Amino acid sequence: MPPVKKRPRSYDPARTRAAVLAQFGHVAEAVRGLSPEQLSRPTHLGEWTVADLAGHVAWIADSLARGLDRPAAAEGRLLPHDWPFTTVALAGKIADAARETLTGAPVAELYERAGARLAEALAAHGDDRVLDLWIGPMRLGDFLVTRTVELVVHTDDLNRAAGLEIPFDRQALAACTRLLADALAVKAPGGAVEVRIPPFAVVQCVEGPRHTRGTPPNVVETDPLTWIRLATGRTEWAAERDGARVSASGERADLSALLPLMA
Repeated sequence: MPPVKKRPRSYDPARTRAAVLAQFGHVAEAVRGLSPEQLSRPTHLGEWTVADLAGHVAWIADSLARGLDRPAAAEGRLLPHDWPFTTVALAGKIADAARETLTGAPVAELYERAGARLAEALAAHGDDRVLDLWIGPMRLGDFLVTRTVELVVHTDDLNRAAGLEIPFDRQALAACTRLLADALAVKAPGGAVEVRIPPFAVVQCVEGPRHTRGTPPNVVETDPLTWIRLATGRTEWAAERDGARVSASGERADLSALLPLMA
């Protein structure tokens, strides 16, 4: 018999909305207090400074509000786990759009404006509103799940670059972890390897003998933040194995050829 097609994961819309607003709020509160010296620090994201990175996070909120101002698309086809594979080709376009939108305004002003616009836009539209995005049409409720990835990943980037301790909203961290885990299962379908990211996600992936009971022969386990860094190219598989932040047992449990999912 052919394998049963898995249903896409469902996300609680109200919790996702709250998570997006909460994580943006955490970042906004932190970056308002950054000194000129901190803003000028380099990041691990090419030529971006901390100021560039902070501005990009503000743009994430601002661009979503702008997208809701445009006419709706007819039908949403993309699902959250499809999104990671659409981002690489748009990196330059996104960076250009962010610069055009945000140039010249102080960081505090950017966040105040973007946060107000985001809250107002979300209050005015339901989750079935279809956004006409560069990557294709997508329901607002599904697109908001992808915003948890952007916000969590860049929160981690800011913490590392500026020496901050911006908190992670638990629901945002959970949604981000699950989306990227599901994307791995889409990229490498199968049931030979079980990937565990407690307490948020367990997925099976990679072609080969499917495990049905008992302890799986091929298991990968790591924590959410390490998984997110691996999936987005912030760190490498070998380094995390060597640092004991990833455990991998079984002859098929090496995921290095599948990572990063997003670069």
